[in-house]
Amino acid sequence: MAHDLEEVAFVTDGITLSGHLRIPAGPVPPGGHPAVAVTGPFTGVKEQVAGAYAERLADAGFATLAFDHRGFGASGGRRAHEDTQGKLADLRAAVTTLSTHPAVDSARIALVGVCLGGGYAVRAAAQDPRVRAVAGIAGGYNSPESFAADPDGYRAALASFLDRYDEFMPAVAPDGAEAAMSGDEPWSYYGTDRSAAPTWENRVTRGSLHSLLTFDALSAAPLLARTPLLIVHGKEDRYCSPDLAAQLHDRAAGPKHIEWLDCTLHVDLYDNEPYVARATDATTTFLTEHLRP
Repeated sequence: MAHDLEEVAFVTDGITLSGHLRIPAGPVPPGGHPAVAVTGPFTGVKEQVAGAYAERLADAGFATLAFDHRGFGASGGRRAHEDTQGKLADLRAAVTTLSTHPAVDSARIALVGVCLGGGYAVRAAAQDPRVRAVAGIAGGYNSPESFAADPDGYRAALASFLDRYDEFMPAVAPDGAEAAMSGDEPWSYYGTDRSAAPTWENRVTRGSLHSLLTFDALSAAPLLARTPLLIVHGKEDRYCSPDLAAQLHDRAAGPKHIEWLDCTLHVDLYDNEPYVARATDATTTFLTEHLRP
């Protein structure tokens, strides 16, 4: 199914956010299309992973909104700084934007998050009853509780980020150099043409890492209540823990399904086939079931 793409802007907390709204081509069905707001990886922009999934879901019949969170891409806000509460406010604004569009059924809106966006999508769905379903793909379900085995190391890491909170560091770097996302695997995506996007910046504040280490997505699981949850995750993932994905599934209170894929790399679910197609198919099936009129 083809779709039409429109550049949109919407405002939250006085910050203008930039998005790509995709509407399935052809007549709008009675009541409007089901819709999905898509949020992507840490530092990601709408022309990368979030946009790729939004495009596929639009082709499957959903209105989709992929957007740049505050501080990233073409959106306003403090540059290259991870604002966890701000990102949740961005997602609420994205849901509002979809719910007021004439081609959208405001009673059939879902969230889909990839990588760190999976954690934000789950937390946002737990806080917003307008969200009818939520899916995380290779999700980062952060849990400060998971650092309890080494509380001294955890607090030392927090202190180090606070000491240099406003300084920038590379988001990715080759050959083991210091970066917020260290290692060759993130570089293989963000440091190459695979992720080419004109507004992406290879930098992030050190304070962003403090935000990530203190953000709690996992504890949102029981707060989803009856909100259906889909988890699509690689059996192997060095960057977003399969164990935390399993814990999220176990703790969720409502309808839920977990789909394990035979990935060997986290970024396989960014742009590698057949994994992206399998993740999209699972998400499409899940959303079709749970966003019925």
